[in-house]
Amino acid sequence: MTACGGGGGSGSGGGGVGTGPAAVCVTERRVKVSSAPEVSLQVRDWHRPGIAGPVIVLLAGLGGNARYFDGLAPALASDFSRVVAISRRGYGLSGKPLPVQSATQHYEVDDLVADLKAVLDDLALERVVLAGHSIAGNELTRFAGRFPARVQGLIYLDTSFDYTVDGDTGGEELPTNQAFAEPVATPGDNQSMQAAIAFQRRKFKAWWPPLEANLRDALDVQPDGSVRPNTPESVETAMDTAAHTFSPDYVQVRAPSLVITALFADNRDLFSWLEMPLDAKTEKDAADFLRIYRRARITDANRLVAALKTPHHVTLDNCAHGDFLMEREADVLRAIRFMTWA
Repeated sequence: MTACGGGGGSGSGGGGVGTGPAAVCVTERRVKVSSAPEVSLQVRDWHRPGIAGPVIVLLAGLGGNARYFDGLAPALASDFSRVVAISRRGYGLSGKPLPVQSATQHYEVDDLVADLKAVLDDLALERVVLAGHSIAGNELTRFAGRFPARVQGLIYLDTSFDYTVDGDTGGEELPTNQAFAEPVATPGDNQSMQAAIAFQRRKFKAWWPPLEANLRDALDVQPDGSVRPNTPESVETAMDTAAHTFSPDYVQVRAPSLVITALFADNRDLFSWLEMPLDAKTEKDAADFLRIYRRARITDANRLVAALKTPHHVTLDNCAHGDFLMEREADVLRAIRFMTWA
């Protein structure tokens, strides 16, 4: 399925109709990546006619799918000949084999890297720029180490240096407070798609069309109109466990790399669900949490930059990990456009 629309941006949703020389066309397809078990992945492929340049491939973070990039991808189509977003196995409209023989079966980083290679092979993409958000940094590093000839560049979008290593808190303990716990959906929050959207909005500073598109592809609508996540719990656990027990090896990475770090600055960036006004204890705990955790994120980002031996590091302040690609889209595009991909 192919659709063409305008120039993109987070407000566009990446679809719509339109014609003309500036139109961005997106093709949605499924690519088979495995026969045993049989797995096909959801792939969205943008291009703007007449644009030359490299190809960029986008990978979402934990729980995310290809629709997460519905704003950034069409905007990137002005600079890249093709922009490809992939829903990794287990998420979105991609296949979701159940782990049986072990807790992480089918969801180890090497499984995801094999899937990525299979998609590139199917689309006849010999050399690409890889961009990954959050845990996708594992896939970037592993793929670049195993298949260096296929990688033209790497873009780490607020990823961590090593998910097996605790952050540097300077010896301080992060305060515990029940108010900081991320809200968990109740049956009422899943009684309809609109209820699910309203629930998710509480967890973000702002609600963007790509976030809603991502959510819609992550939910199945039941005959009674209620919704439920289409990723089985065992798959969620497998993906999370595998991602957080993989220690990346940066020694083999040779491609030019860009690191973009999103730093939170206030409660809206980190705890958007907190109801104001805060009681005195929660206000103090939140301030301490922000200060300690911010230090840990800065240290972690510096470790990543040092491991990659790259001079290209952009820090975006006062934004959130989950939606900085939308809130700070112009800054992200500027950083990517600054790079010269060898």
